[in-house]
Amino acid sequence: MVDRSSTVLGAASMCLAGLLAPEAAALAPAHRTLFDRHSVHAPSPSSRERCNIALPSFRDALLPPSQARRRRHELQIAPQQLGEFEPIELGDASDGEEGQRARDKRRVWLYDFVTDIPPEESTIPYHEAWGLQKSLVEHQLARIGKRPSDPPLYDQFVPAQLDEEREGNALLGCDSIIMLQHDPVYTLGTASDPSFIHGNDEAGENESNIPIVRIERGGEVTYHGPGQLTVYPILDLRGYKQDVHWYMRALEEVILLALEKAGLPGATREDNLTGVWVSDKKIAALGIKARRWVTMHGLAINVDVRSLQNFEGIVPCGLEGRAVTCLNDEIASQPFTVEEFAVHVKEALEEIFGVTLISMQ
Repeated sequence: MVDRSSTVLGAASMCLAGLLAPEAAALAPAHRTLFDRHSVHAPSPSSRERCNIALPSFRDALLPPSQARRRRHELQIAPQQLGEFEPIELGDASDGEEGQRARDKRRVWLYDFVTDIPPEESTIPYHEAWGLQKSLVEHQLARIGKRPSDPPLYDQFVPAQLDEEREGNALLGCDSIIMLQHDPVYTLGTASDPSFIHGNDEAGENESNIPIVRIERGGEVTYHGPGQLTVYPILDLRGYKQDVHWYMRALEEVILLALEKAGLPGATREDNLTGVWVSDKKIAALGIKARRWVTMHGLAINVDVRSLQNFEGIVPCGLEGRAVTCLNDEIASQPFTVEEFAVHVKEALEEIFGVTLISMQ
């Protein structure tokens, strides 16, 4: 892979040059690996987005904000599907030119590790992406402060122009979305039951020999791996709706809209369950955490058949007897690659959350 870090907006990135060298040694090895494999370069302007700001380095996103500023049993399922999805109101209009102008002001970083990535680098180890999530959350919380108050309009969004108060690493506190494919991994939520992993023992071994990671999201065990598109929004919900149940339904709406765009209009929600289903089979799962209204973790959509290979090693989401499926098993048209389907997910994210994605890749 060609090193593209030298293309970061040329002279505009000079303001960060002095920060990178002294902080590089502080990066954990896994974080350095992720940075080296996916160097940041300037986004290419298009009719949908224009970027006229000095990009913070991907390496800076992995630094603490203070440093960045200085330089098998049956599950008793409780009803989960609370709240309803209602579209975000963007001023006087949500559609047409006025709606687009409003979305243009709501600019969100996109960390895209799916598009234009060489095949040998197309999957990300779980701990590397988890570390990036946690760092971006810390930058958000540093921006908000310990006692959040309503921020100035668009404070959480990427500014169209730099000003003296929002240079460099301060931009890492803006809303961000990460898109990727993971190396094979089973993840458990904070209260997940490990008995839903077949053959799991105290040493963490299991029948499928897949790594197991317990994380801070809600929900039961799930699987991530190649062929599955995983999306982690790091969003300050005060700029959308301060309602976690609404946010969960919004993520489901993103999935439903993206599947419809891909030619699969029959996907649905199910009463009292979280996720998206097709023909009584689960095609997408979600689980989140929020701190001071800042979200992390997110959603995963099974795209091609590779994504199904290791689900037999678990009871997905603790739902006994329920099958999983993928997009390519449900559509009659030409199969999708993860990269092709990601285009529809990006569009759905912009429409549902009323934002414009600004690529960091």
